[in-house]
Amino acid sequence: MWDNKFAMPQDLKDPQNILSPKTLKIVITGGHHSSAMPVIEELKKYEKKNLVSLGITWIGHKHSLLNDKNTTLEYREITSLGIPFYELNAGKVYRNFNLKRLLKVPLGFIQAFFLLLKLKPTVILSFGGYLAVPIVVCGWLQGVPSLTHEQTIVSGYANKFIAKFVKKILISWPQSANYFDKDKIVETGIPLRTEIFTPKSNNFVSTNNLPTIYITTGKSGSHTINTIIGECLGEILGFCNVIHQTGDYSKTNDFEQLEQIYKKLKSFKNEASFKGIYFLRKFVLADEIGEAYSKANLVVGRAGAHTVAEILALRKIALLIPISWVSHNEQFENAKFAASCGLVQILEEKDLDSKTFVSTLKLMLLNISNFSANDKIDTLVNKNSAKLIVDEIISISNTN
Repeated sequence: MWDNKFAMPQDLKDPQNILSPKTLKIVITGGHHSSAMPVIEELKKYEKKNLVSLGITWIGHKHSLLNDKNTTLEYREITSLGIPFYELNAGKVYRNFNLKRLLKVPLGFIQAFFLLLKLKPTVILSFGGYLAVPIVVCGWLQGVPSLTHEQTIVSGYANKFIAKFVKKILISWPQSANYFDKDKIVETGIPLRTEIFTPKSNNFVSTNNLPTIYITTGKSGSHTINTIIGECLGEILGFCNVIHQTGDYSKTNDFEQLEQIYKKLKSFKNEASFKGIYFLRKFVLADEIGEAYSKANLVVGRAGAHTVAEILALRKIALLIPISWVSHNEQFENAKFAASCGLVQILEEKDLDSKTFVSTLKLMLLNISNFSANDKIDTLVNKNSAKLIVDEIISISNTN
């Protein structure tokens, strides 16, 4: 029987035209949309080859932080691809008691259950985080197979729980295997955006001979790091150029604050002591990220999984400032692992102030030749990660 959604092929001699492509309806969810973007790109390649008829739906955060009026980068980038986006108001179980947050837990499960009944996905792809928990569990209740991807070296509570309900657990680092059922594990690596490898712009131009540092503070931004930069920006620009990605959080307005600081510096600073150029961005997106990395002599950032993976893939020297309060101290573990590869110095948040920050930058730039990647790095980054994940999605959907 032919699927009535597809016309009867006229050229029966070509076996590619005899069968209609399999309809693959995927719900993607979780807290790491940066991992999902290369996978979506790879899925679309399958669709172009007529291997699948693809339907992608995203369930995620429209606002990432409490009382934030600005939409997330996740929401902006996913909707820009024309992918339907559903916001889920799920609750997170914290160590400290909060009745309002706890009440959102069952409400999130109810919302997820009826949303999946409406969407009728073939498969669910999770990228971890508390938002993915009700989606994966409700999918399991409805007989929808799921896969989850673990970005970090140390697994968090959400992915450990999700792992009980999924068919496959896709891990980025060999060390993550210690946290999961060995029979479910597939080591795929972490999907990286291809744009980091090839500069496509020429927007960060300087005529001086100063080194350039790229400071990245994540999608929501780090108010802690942004504040430190504001305190010592004039001093930093005395010895380097700065590309600074601040994030976008309406409650702190770090971008606007730093913009004003730079304007004042340009107005009042002695030009002889102010040679560096400051390139300020809320986000360094696909069109500029390759240039930012290629021109950076030093990268400064948190120690999220993607930042670490990109630094290792590009063999960039970096100063990492791990978030101190995240689950299982996972960012410190990420940073420690990156440091063992020979490219990274760690500055703990408890030691962070403007004086220490400036002195550390100066010392690292002065001794930049002392940093070099060791042999360990060659086996860590898999540029085929997105394809491996798509292969697992196809495999799971075919066996369902």
